[in-house]
Amino acid sequence: MKTLLPTSTAGSLPKPAWLAQPETLWSPWKLQDEELIEGKRDALRLSLQDQQQAGIDIVSDGEQTRQHFVTTFIEHLDGVDFEKRKTVKIRDRYDASVPTVVGAVARQKTVFVEDAKFLRKQTKQPIKWALPGPMTMIDTLFDDHYKSREKLAWEFAKILNQEAKELEAAGVDIIQFDEPAFNVFFDEVNDWGIATLERAIEGLKCQTAVHICYGYGIKANTDWKKTLGSEWRQYEKAFPKLQTSNIDIVSLECQNSRVPMDLIELLRGKKVMVGAIDVATNKVETPEEVANTLRKALEFVDADKLYPSTNCGMAPLPQQVARAKLSALSAGTELLRSELKN
Repeated sequence: MKTLLPTSTAGSLPKPAWLAQPETLWSPWKLQDEELIEGKRDALRLSLQDQQQAGIDIVSDGEQTRQHFVTTFIEHLDGVDFEKRKTVKIRDRYDASVPTVVGAVARQKTVFVEDAKFLRKQTKQPIKWALPGPMTMIDTLFDDHYKSREKLAWEFAKILNQEAKELEAAGVDIIQFDEPAFNVFFDEVNDWGIATLERAIEGLKCQTAVHICYGYGIKANTDWKKTLGSEWRQYEKAFPKLQTSNIDIVSLECQNSRVPMDLIELLRGKKVMVGAIDVATNKVETPEEVANTLRKALEFVDADKLYPSTNCGMAPLPQQVARAKLSALSAGTELLRSELKN
């Protein structure tokens, strides 16, 4: 029987303290060589167990095998020099030292496929795998070769499509592309951002999703959110074109945000992954708070197309907080399922 309101996470979950520094993005690994390979697999198993114990329906790797949701993919590609670094402003928000594109980008071997095969062996549940989107990838680099954001995005789209097809063959049910840059570079999104995303999903038969959020709960993001006023209408810029795109699912941030819920109407007909868990606070939502966010969304998306989720990744949160939030997501969703069945 098809699950009504299937729950999932939007992205990362906290790593265990023996693998990386807790509550820290881009934390260096604490293990090396074979120990690191085994440690990542152990962490993946534990992350899966946390999701299963919380009652999450569509499970993921919790991004346990990667340091960062963008750069871990990029560091496996030709044409990018991680020793030659430049400081750039990420999503017009905060400065970061990033690698440089020095030549033609190419993927010589798979990046996440072996990890996906490992996850597939651990569970019979539907699994989702996240990849960085083309626009967010170019926003996390200094380009000294193509000298064109659009040209580089098209090259990344081709590479992502290669990886996505192999992830699909490995048994992944939903491939999600993370595009927080879609909430910032509005003209580019509509000029070529959505088109490059469609190139990345070309030929896939599994479900595809795009995750557009306001970012992890780090200070640079929370400070930016304070400047956005009483209504966050950034989604309004991309949703109309996404509604006519080939993407199956759109993932967005709704819990404790100032996003007017009626913007979801612009996606009518799409499946919508509604963020009902705030990742920018250690306060754990009550099941009723989760259910209330989902109820509001149901005014604008049909129940069979609503996928309860988290706002974004939870890597910066304490493990016990993330576990409690996952349980709250499941419990709140179950409240709403019961109401819909009556």
